[in-house]
Amino acid sequence: MKISRKIRDEHGDGSSAVPSDFDAAALAGVQAKSEEFAAQGNRVYLPLAD
Repeated sequence: MKISRKIRDEHGDGSSAVPSDFDAAALAGVQAKSEEFAAQGNRVYLPLAD
């Protein structure tokens, strides 16, 4: 599409904006959330706290 091409030409494709260690940081964050979820009993719905 013309507008998409114009934006890419003006601002780049975005690949240079992402740091090279982004994948490792994202994976570490997902792992931390996974451990937090498991610590809460792997339950999607938690009881409301009073």
